[in-house]
Amino acid sequence: MPEHERAWIGLDLGTQSVRALAVTARGDRLASATRPLRSTRLDRRHEQDPHAWWTATADALREVTAHITGHPVGGVAACATSGTILLTDAEGRPLTPGIMYDDTRAAERPEILSSLICEGDELWQRLGHRPQASWGLATLVHLQRSGAWPTGARVCHQGDVITRQLSGRPVPTDANQALKTGLDLTTLRWPDGLFDRIGLDTTAFPEVVLPGTPIATVCEAAAEATGLPAGTPVVAGTTDGCAAQFAAGALRPGRWNTVLGTTLVVKGVSVAPVREPTGAVYSHRAPHHDYWLPGGASSTGAGTVSALFGDAVPDSAPDRLPDWPDVPIAYPLAGIGERFPFVAPDAVGIVAVDGEIRPGIGALAALPPSTALAAVMLGVACLERLCYDLLAAAGAPPVHTVSFTGGATRNATWNQLRCDMLGVPVEIPAETEPALGSALLAASSAPGTDPVELADSMIRTATVLEPTPSTTGLTDAYRRFRDLLGSQGWLEGVSAGSSRQGTSR
Repeated sequence: MPEHERAWIGLDLGTQSVRALAVTARGDRLASATRPLRSTRLDRRHEQDPHAWWTATADALREVTAHITGHPVGGVAACATSGTILLTDAEGRPLTPGIMYDDTRAAERPEILSSLICEGDELWQRLGHRPQASWGLATLVHLQRSGAWPTGARVCHQGDVITRQLSGRPVPTDANQALKTGLDLTTLRWPDGLFDRIGLDTTAFPEVVLPGTPIATVCEAAAEATGLPAGTPVVAGTTDGCAAQFAAGALRPGRWNTVLGTTLVVKGVSVAPVREPTGAVYSHRAPHHDYWLPGGASSTGAGTVSALFGDAVPDSAPDRLPDWPDVPIAYPLAGIGERFPFVAPDAVGIVAVDGEIRPGIGALAALPPSTALAAVMLGVACLERLCYDLLAAAGAPPVHTVSFTGGATRNATWNQLRCDMLGVPVEIPAETEPALGSALLAASSAPGTDPVELADSMIRTATVLEPTPSTTGLTDAYRRFRDLLGSQGWLEGVSAGSSRQGTSR
């Protein structure tokens, strides 16, 4: 069979589901399957059952492999939520729940973050970022200082659970999942000096490789559980945000990607790390050309829509929503704490109504449903523009084109609003799933393959949007949005200007 008929399988471990996708190197979709995941949330804590990650993954893979007979599998790679960690024993058995990327239990002990920032100052300055309360590193220190670190326990990332199950043995983690666990991305080594000072043992941490590196093969037990052929290459994955960026074809400087799913993630490509003083921006490693992937992940996003309406989301057609200049300005955060484009561990959602700033998601819920939905849509669009302003002010490459991915791209009204707010052309790929980015990573591991060239053949654009010529009302909305955030002190130290400094027309 021709090489272009080989199946490459990508896995995406998200917040709400696991998705498996099989495609060819030409981007032909062969099969896909999704299985749900459940979370437990309590105050600052957000946990999942790591056993459920593998059960859901194996089940989704069985469905996919049953539908791709006749296509030899070239490899499999998995992406996962950034900063999600757990502790396991030496055999890989979980000793803790999966502690999710937005769990901020470390904020309960402010001295943890202070010591991490102080003791690692040289490292953070060199890398251009610094830890936040939601990072896996802060969570690990919290576990250690709370006496919740069992003797002999080892650090494991969400994606590592899957690759270990697939291979049946310990395997390296990828550099991008390890960023929020404290990895020195310039050397791909754990910072033993810093870890000594904060009481962590580097021997408890996994080996690290770049995304797209072959790390193992599928073992017999995993083959029986998943339908994957034994001996199939297992390739180091990445974070879900980076995978979505790859799925959008944003692999060259000047091309950017926004993922709008449960949260909002902005990623681009640069030739060096982007350094920003508040720590809201961080740069992952690219699997190609020594590039870096600057960006950040907000705690705000379309998850607020689900929190407000569940399955009963109001009609978002333009004629069913208020005119944008009439929509209340809101910062639509469903939980507690923000990570990007500003760092505020205690931030809560707010909405300005009749000159009064009202806190909490209940303030949005008190509005008429169509108004509340419009306020979330406008608030997220304003936040997205602030993200790009911050990146431009920090020296990131100018924005030429932005691609939109994530579940929210199904909302055409929201897509056009966001395009108008950014004021640059927008591409919406035909396939918007991070699992496609994982499949691209798996395919790029083949000898002599350039991920950029591979993306040109594998990634297809479904829609191109142009900004509406007149956006006066949105410019005013963005100004009022910045004023609202500024009134809470959240923009102190944020260097993004009020104009779209980094975008090109």
